[in-house]
Amino acid sequence: MRRTSRPRPRRRRRKDRHLEQVLLAALATAVVLGLVVGALRWLADRPWVVVLALLAGAGAGGAWMWRRREAARWERVRAQGLRYAVEQLDRLHHTQFEFAVRDLMHRDGCADAQRVGGRGDNGADVKATDPFGRRWVIQCKHRRAGWSGKPVGTPELHVLNGTGRQVHHGDVLVMLTNGRITGNAADFAQDQRLHLVDRHVLAEWAAGSRPLWELLRSVPAPRRRPPLP
Repeated sequence: MRRTSRPRPRRRRRKDRHLEQVLLAALATAVVLGLVVGALRWLADRPWVVVLALLAGAGAGGAWMWRRREAARWERVRAQGLRYAVEQLDRLHHTQFEFAVRDLMHRDGCADAQRVGGRGDNGADVKATDPFGRRWVIQCKHRRAGWSGKPVGTPELHVLNGTGRQVHHGDVLVMLTNGRITGNAADFAQDQRLHLVDRHVLAEWAAGSRPLWELLRSVPAPRRRPPLP
């Protein structure tokens, strides 16, 4: 009788494939090691190549650091020259208005100034730390009609007063608007040690060069000395 050939068991085929993979990996490793050893021997015979490579790396690193310093310097120059006419601020969207306030705080030396406004902001649109270590919490109320728009009233100060210190740990709590503020709100702000920036103060701050803390009365004492320029 004629014998029929049996197929090779699956286990043996898997074992053969595994062996092939191991051999290929070993071969690849040997090739890589050979190339590395050859390269090291070649470099050992030519030490000047290593010196040139190190010099090139140091030069590239130095150029990168120089570009970073230059970028930071030009950013400081740009920030120091930032100016807004109050009419420009009127034309902004309320979100752009908040970013503009952030940029003005950054111009004044608040390196960590950030816009945090939005849904669930708990009464803070901009937060920043000034060079004296004081934490600023600013709530922005943008009015497209400017002085003719709806004035900021006492109810709008209640949120800032309730969260500015307890939630945001602010030292200086500011209600800022390109419009006007009611007399009752001004009285409430004085009683609760809140600071108000209406259209007139905003116009002087945005178009000038004096920091906001020089334009406001009775700001808290500095926590630390300002850094040297």
